[in-house]
Amino acid sequence: MPRQLHLSAAVDSPGRFDAGHFTALARHAERAALDFVTLDDSYAPEPHRLDALATFARLAPLTRGLGLVPTVTTTHTEPFHTSISVNTLDWVSEGRAGWLIGISDTEAQARAFGRKGVAPADELWAEAADAAEVAARLWDSWEDDAEIRDVATGRFIDRGKLHYIDFAGPHFSVRGPSITPRPPQGRPVIAVPVSAADLAPGAPAGSRARVETAARYADVVLLDAPGPAARLTAATELRLRAGEGLRILARLTADLPDGASISALIREVTEGGGGVDGFHLVPADPARDLAAVADHVVPALRERGLFRTGYTGTTLRDHLGLGRPANRYAPATPAPAAPTATAAAHAEVTR
Repeated sequence: MPRQLHLSAAVDSPGRFDAGHFTALARHAERAALDFVTLDDSYAPEPHRLDALATFARLAPLTRGLGLVPTVTTTHTEPFHTSISVNTLDWVSEGRAGWLIGISDTEAQARAFGRKGVAPADELWAEAADAAEVAARLWDSWEDDAEIRDVATGRFIDRGKLHYIDFAGPHFSVRGPSITPRPPQGRPVIAVPVSAADLAPGAPAGSRARVETAARYADVVLLDAPGPAARLTAATELRLRAGEGLRILARLTADLPDGASISALIREVTEGGGGVDGFHLVPADPARDLAAVADHVVPALRERGLFRTGYTGTTLRDHLGLGRPANRYAPATPAPAAPTATAAAHAEVTR
C-alpha cells in the first residue's frame, strides 16, 4: 500500500482583515482534509496582517477537523502568556492547535515593540528553546484529572495534581503552575521552520541554534530544500538528530492558475518526496490555489491511494500520527502489553 502523505498549507494573506476571507480559506483546506493550515505573524510593520493566533481562534468554532497552527514569536514575549494562548486555542478547537515558533530578529521589530534591542539569531533561538521548554512544562503542570468539580466537598481542583515547574534559565524564570487546565492534546503540536542550508557544515550559529531547537522540541519541521535530493539529505540529518517521531513537510509553492500548473504540482507531490512525510503548500493566490488543491490536486492523490478521503481522528496529533504525550509530573501508568509480531509489522512505516 502506498505511503500516505501529510499535506498542509499556508493561508498568509497580507492586507486582508476580514474574517470571511480566512473562513473561506479554512473551508477549502478542510474540504481537502489537509492536516493543518499556518498563518504567519511578526512584529514587522510590513506587510499589514492580523494577529495569527487570534485569527485562528476565530476559525476554531467554524471548523471541525482542520489543524490550526499560528506563528507565535518568542522574542519580546513571555512564555507564560504564550503557553496559555496556545493552550486556549487547543481547548476552543477541541484538540487541533499547534504553534509555529518564530523569532523577531530585526532592529525594526525591536523598535516597534520597544522593550529591548535586537539580539543575534543564535541567542534568539536559544531563547525560543527555553520558551518551548517552559510552555511544555506549564501544559503538564495540571494533571489530566486535576479538575474534579466536587460539589459535595466544594473542591474545584485536586491541588495535589497541580505542580510548580520551577524553571530557571538565562532568559526566563517561571514557577507555575499554569492557570489553564492541561490541553486536550496534552501538548499542542510544535512546528519549527528549517532550511537545508541550516544543516550545512559551517552553517552560522543562528542556523545551528534553530536546528537544535527543532531537534529537541519540534513535532513538525517545515523544510525549505531545493529539490528531492536536498530534501532527502536534510530529512535524513534531521531524523538522525530528532528521531523517527519527527514529521517533516517540505515547503512547496502552489501557483495554480491553469491545468498545466495543477498537473505539475501533482507530479511534484507524487514523485518529489525525497524522504519527507509530505508537503506544506504555499499558495501564490490563497483563494484560487486552495480551491484548486481541494478540487483537483487532492482528488488526484486520492485516486493514487496517496491521501486520505477524510479525517480519521479528531485532533491534530491524530492527523499527524503522533501520540498524546505523557504528563511528566503524573505518576507513570503501567506500560501496555507489547504488540504481536503481526501488529508490529502492520505499524511499520517506510519512506
